[in-house]
Amino acid sequence: MKVKKVLAVLMTLVLMFTFVGCGKKSTTADNTATATPAATKVTAAASAGAADWSYSSIKLGEDYTDTTATIKFYHNMTNRDSTSGGDGSLQGYIAEFNKEYPNITVTTESEATFAEDSLLRLSTGDWGDVMFIPAVDKDELPTYFVPYGTTDEMSQVINYSNAQAYDSTVYGIPMDATANGIVYNKAVFEKAGITAIPTTPDEFIADLKLINDKTDAIPLYTNYAAKWTMGAWDAYVGSVSTGDYTFMNQKFVYTTNPFSNPGDGTGAYNVYKILYDAVAQDLIEDDYTTTDWEGCKAMINNGQIGTMVLGSWAYSQMVEAGDHGADIGYMPFPISVNGKQYAVAGANYSYGININSSDINKLASTIFVKWMTEKSGWYVQEGGLPTSKTAEYPDLYKAFENCTMQEDASALPGEETLFNDMNTESELMINSGGNDKVMDIVVSADTGDKSFDDIMNEWNQKWTDAQASLGVEVKY
Repeated sequence: MKVKKVLAVLMTLVLMFTFVGCGKKSTTADNTATATPAATKVTAAASAGAADWSYSSIKLGEDYTDTTATIKFYHNMTNRDSTSGGDGSLQGYIAEFNKEYPNITVTTESEATFAEDSLLRLSTGDWGDVMFIPAVDKDELPTYFVPYGTTDEMSQVINYSNAQAYDSTVYGIPMDATANGIVYNKAVFEKAGITAIPTTPDEFIADLKLINDKTDAIPLYTNYAAKWTMGAWDAYVGSVSTGDYTFMNQKFVYTTNPFSNPGDGTGAYNVYKILYDAVAQDLIEDDYTTTDWEGCKAMINNGQIGTMVLGSWAYSQMVEAGDHGADIGYMPFPISVNGKQYAVAGANYSYGININSSDINKLASTIFVKWMTEKSGWYVQEGGLPTSKTAEYPDLYKAFENCTMQEDASALPGEETLFNDMNTESELMINSGGNDKVMDIVVSADTGDKSFDDIMNEWNQKWTDAQASLGVEVKY
């Protein structure tokens, strides 16, 4: 998708008209979304006084309570959306929202293939008013989405304000955030005689062996056949394995041979080596090519699986998959840096508002997004960390009490797309759908056609070649 830089300037003009409103506000207007050019919309918004509000200034339950609009929310949560055969809990939240805003009708559309289809829909503009922002480059955000406010302003009211920000402006509000770790079955651990959560790769592999020897459970379920689940391993190559919250977005691209063995059980090398060793030592399912993503939820719930490497978003799905939800636990990834464990609090999908929606739908959408963020409690159901600054952490993170929780620092100014460029040039696609490379680790460990060091050497060479091709100066 071609970047339209001029729209960033136009959106800055929109922000110039934004100021905090006072007193009780109400709005009723035509809610038909249009494809009016952005320049015209700036003028219309200013002349109609439609920009006398902002995300941070709206007081839920007090302001704009008689707003009348129909908006559409397009997302990936098919398991929560009754229109896609889900449990309908999303519709339950909307019903609660309508108790405060009865005249804002929220329709929904969800797709299991959202990650791919949303990009196509985004380019056409045919998706509605609110969507979970798909994997677009940061400099494209002003082309498609309404700004919520500056990063300085928004950081006062939400966590992870940099998740979907560009040029010091926030275009997305995270649904929640995930602390990347490992889902495990506490009853299986107890049966295997495991009395403490593992904190190093060696301890984790030793625990998998205990599960293998003393229980009937699969020690580590790879979810290989689902493919997308394999990309979860990428989440640990930054702060989790280095202890440095600036590494991922500010240093990784400048690091020489980042997949080499540091010799102390840390770094990207040891993240992926856990997977290689588990496969090579037969500590996974019998046939990884036939794993079942939906089926594994009930399997870990009833004690047939010991561990799975997934973000905390998966926790609630495992809890709800059977009668033994109390047996499901979540623990930090087993790497320690100088004796300390770290976890990254990474934003989930973010709510974006269509820049081409009508002014009234932009207001209604902002109210809906703020209500979902501050009042719905959806993050608790999904096992996520809260976006709102005023919300509390769910109980599932008790195992993280001695773990340092960090948010990855943003890329330095002017370097917002450099990591994406390195990913594309190297074809490694770290944290960007690079499932194939992780799947190759499983195959190589199973067949023995490549040693783990051979694989890491190949990755280092790809990274080095990409640095040379893009003219990236190695600093670390």
